[in-house]
Amino acid sequence: MKETLAGKRFSVSFEVFPPKNGGDHDRVFAAAEAIAALRPSFVSVTFGAGGAGSRYTEALSRNIVQKYHVQVLPHLTCVGLSREECLSYLRWLSAAGIRSVMALRGDLKTGMKPSDMAEADFPHASDLVKAIRAEGGFTIGAACYPEVHPESANLEADLVHLKEKTDAGADFLTTQMFFDNAILYRFLWKAREKGISVPIFPGIMPITSASQVERAIHLSGCSMPERFLSLVDRFGRSPEAMKQAGIAYATDQIIDLFANGITNVHVYTMNKPDVAAAMMRNLQGILGTEA
Repeated sequence: MKETLAGKRFSVSFEVFPPKNGGDHDRVFAAAEAIAALRPSFVSVTFGAGGAGSRYTEALSRNIVQKYHVQVLPHLTCVGLSREECLSYLRWLSAAGIRSVMALRGDLKTGMKPSDMAEADFPHASDLVKAIRAEGGFTIGAACYPEVHPESANLEADLVHLKEKTDAGADFLTTQMFFDNAILYRFLWKAREKGISVPIFPGIMPITSASQVERAIHLSGCSMPERFLSLVDRFGRSPEAMKQAGIAYATDQIIDLFANGITNVHVYTMNKPDVAAAMMRNLQGILGTEA
């Protein structure tokens, strides 16, 4: 992780998610391992999909490290997390030789309101970052939103909370997905102006089917530029054409980011190794070169 943060070479990292239940185990683990076999700079592993807790996150992280010797970045979320569970999870990571963790507030459970977090052991991601920093020895990541967190009043308020995360000890930030690089560049300028100086990894999601568009907007609140919507309108009814066009669009985003001073880009793979492999092929002449 330290080499990635140093930013001396261009690199790509991938996100995978564990199975929601035991029935998905073999399929999800096979997909995640195929993605790890592509040798990204690191693989982030989301926390307890579908309420499964840390069990599958731990197992998937361990498999990736042991089989492929690729760095992993397991997630840890505040929602439903006690201080004792947090410390137990960190001890497990240390014992497994994993020294990086992504600290997130996490999605609220059905029926919860943001105010319900007030009595939690970790009301905000910054509280979790602070606890991990106090434990010592971890490289800590946190999230940021180029188009403003859905619960923030505006960008200024969002940046205040983001600064709290970095002041608490976050070593780097990874952005929510976006589809217009100009939005990211404006966000970076505002963040630096606010005194947020840690590395910021842009998060890119290749949209490979028309049905993903509505879901992406719902999950992140991101806007879709006309150029991208035209692509969906033209190719969305052909699965193969849309897949190729979506990969090409995401590749173009990454190349532009690299050309403008970004050194690591994080790709939300949705557990699709064929998409991850296509991205790596498209970037093979760039990755590993001096930044």
